[in-house]
Amino acid sequence: MHEIELSDGIITLSPLRLDDVEAHLTGEDKLLVRWLNGGPGTREGVEAYFRHCREQWDAAGPLRAFGIRAGADKLLAGTIDLRCTGEGLAPGQVNVAYRLYPSWRGRGLATRAVLPASRYAATEGAHEVVIQVDPENPASAAVARRAGFTPAKQPHSNDATRLDQYIQDLRGDHLGRLR
Repeated sequence: MHEIELSDGIITLSPLRLDDVEAHLTGEDKLLVRWLNGGPGTREGVEAYFRHCREQWDAAGPLRAFGIRAGADKLLAGTIDLRCTGEGLAPGQVNVAYRLYPSWRGRGLATRAVLPASRYAATEGAHEVVIQVDPENPASAAVARRAGFTPAKQPHSNDATRLDQYIQDLRGDHLGRLR
């Protein structure tokens, strides 16, 4: 896998590594479990997922999972995933999902991470980035709005869960807003 780092000088995005497992498990809280994980993580499960993420990078698969790293030491503050395939995505759309660990929330880091992740998606051929948010998660919706995403339809997942959807057009002049 080629190593990639995307940085704005405050945060750095780089692929998740197995040595991130401990920080991830330590950072997991009930909000992450509620909104993203579906259940508390286990060492074995997180290691398997991080290995899968690396395999996706190596195979140029449809998942790009980044660690959100902060500070001079590039401490793991959370993760951000780009998925090129999935429920409700049209060709050329990429879903972005982000999570910050509790001690890193409220600093604008998720918004900062969405911007370079979106630029990266454009370089990989995406024409739209989609953020899907549970309507009861206003903090995640605020990230999408601060990053310049526009509210769109409210799709239902296969299990009938309603999600608010935010879209960012990556073509032409729209990409300039992500700088």
